Amino acid sequence: MQSLSGKRILITGAARRIGREIALHLHALGARVLIHYGVSAEEARQVSSLCGGAPIYQADLEHVSEIQAMFARIEAENGGLDGLVNNAARFTRIHPLEITEKDWDFIHSVNLKACFFCAQQAALLMGKNTPPGGRIVNISSMGAFLAWPEHVHYCASKSGIVGLTRALAKALAPEITVNSVAPGVIPFEEANDPRIQGMVAATPARRPGTGREIAEAVAYFLAASSFVTGQILQVDGGLGLR
Repeated sequence: MQSLSGKRILITGAARRIGREIALHLHALGARVLIHYGVSAEEARQVSSLCGGAPIYQADLEHVSEIQAMFARIEAENGGLDGLVNNAARFTRIHPLEITEKDWDFIHSVNLKACFFCAQQAALLMGKNTPPGGRIVNISSMGAFLAWPEHVHYCASKSGIVGLTRALAKALAPEITVNSVAPGVIPFEEANDPRIQGMVAATPARRPGTGREIAEAVAYFLAASSFVTGQILQVDGGLGLR
């Protein structure tokens, strides 16, 4: 395992929820975290403060031009990049027969399209490192493996992350590793939702997971050797067991 001390690591969607926990944990491990946010400016500033004044980057990930501009700023201000955590995502609940093109694009433009283009831009920067190399970790979901009838569009996007991770791992080897963490039930303000409680009851661990537990899995992939690539780690308390 390599040290994360001083490693320049961008976390997308780092202002809230799991992204916030990842940023705080990586900072505690000595990484130079870079905070991306879309609309949660105040929360991003709070995370930055907790991470020693970490630099903040705003970008609407729906637009590839904004992704490219963000990575250009990162290169100019940090001299490169060592790691990317593709965490930013959207989640909506709609019956599949009521999903519109706008609903579909709302989810996929960030959950899948932006994930790819962030990985692309990160890989281009990592290729300039001396020696070339880096780590990419994509946050998927147990929705990629379980059938959630009112989240078909979301499940499709997260299944896409799994395929994207595996294909990119092969395409970018050996210098850059690409892995994915698939969280189970990690509730925040929605912890008392009956649907969430039902999923917790179906989890063999008999409890929900925490953002810190996802952050620890992300840190493992960021620190692991280049022999660990193309892997999907389900951090789900056994929810996906059959």
